Amino acid sequence: MELRQLEHFVAVAEEQHFTRAAERLAVSQSGLSASVRALEQELRTPLFSRTTRTVRLTEAGRALLVEAERTLAGARAARDAVDAVRGLLRGTLTVGVEQCVAGVSPARLLAAFHREHPQMELRLRQEGTSSLLDGVAGGRLDLAFAATVSPAEWRGELVPLAREPMVLLCAAGHPFAGRAQVAWEELPGASFIDFHPDWGPRRAADEAFAAAGVRRTVGLEVNDVHSLLELVQEGLGIAVVPHHFSRKPEAARLVAVELAGAHRPVYESVVVLPGARSLSPGARSLMRLVREDPVREPDGAGAGQAWLRG
Repeated sequence: MELRQLEHFVAVAEEQHFTRAAERLAVSQSGLSASVRALEQELRTPLFSRTTRTVRLTEAGRALLVEAERTLAGARAARDAVDAVRGLLRGTLTVGVEQCVAGVSPARLLAAFHREHPQMELRLRQEGTSSLLDGVAGGRLDLAFAATVSPAEWRGELVPLAREPMVLLCAAGHPFAGRAQVAWEELPGASFIDFHPDWGPRRAADEAFAAAGVRRTVGLEVNDVHSLLELVQEGLGIAVVPHHFSRKPEAARLVAVELAGAHRPVYESVVVLPGARSLSPGARSLMRLVREDPVREPDGAGAGQAWLRG
C-alpha cells in the first residue's frame, strides 16, 4: 500500500466521482481507476459501490477513509517538520472555516499568511462546525475557525476568538420590531428561518431554545447568511442569530431585538486545533498571525457586550 494510492482513494471519496477526482489530482482517469482497483485487490474488498451515476463508499471504504486521512496527515506533518528544520515552510495548509465566525477575518489572515509563505499551497474548506471537528480530528484539516464548540465534544485545543449575544432579527413591520426585548415565552408559534443543523448559529440557537424549554419549528432552512437576511426582510419569518449579523449592510432595514430572561444565548467563535504536538508548522505560523491580529476582538463583538454584561 502506497501513499499515492491513499491519496487517490481519498480524492475519489471526497469528490464521489472518478472524473472530478482525476482532474483534481491532475492524473488520467484510467490511471486513477487502476490505482483504486489495485488498492481494493490488496485489501481484498470493494471500497466503493459504483453505478453509472454515483460512487459511494462501502462500509470497508468508510473505515479506510478515517485511517487514510490520518496517515496522509502524518506524512505531510513529517515532511513539514523536516522542511521547518531546514528553515523552509512548504507543502499545503488546509484550513476549515464556518461562514459566520466573529472576531477575526479568515480571508485577511490567509492573505497575510500567503504573503509570508508564498511557496505554501493554501486550501480552504467552508463547512459546518460538526464537519470541521471531524476534519481536524481526522487530519483532513490543519485547523479550523468554528463556532459553538463545547469542551466536552473536543479533546484538542480551543482558542477563543469572540463572544457575543444572540439576538432576534425581524423585519421592520413585524410586531416584535417595536420592542426593546422579547421573552422566550412569546416565541412558540412563530415562523423561524435558520441555517441547516450543522452550522454554528443553528447549533447555538437550538441549544438556547432547549435551555429555555421552548419548542420551535424552523420552516425555512438556508446555507448562507445573505439568503437568511433576505428571507427575514421579506417577512417570511424571524431568526435568532449572532449579534454581528445585524451590522451587515444587508441587514440595514432589519431590527435586532434582545432576548430577555435567564437564558441569554451566547455565540462563541473559536479556533479548533488538534493539539500542540500535532500542529503543523504552517498551522503554527497561521496561529501566530491570529494572535498578532490588531483588529481581533477576543472578548466580544463590539456593541453586543453590554447585553452580555447585563
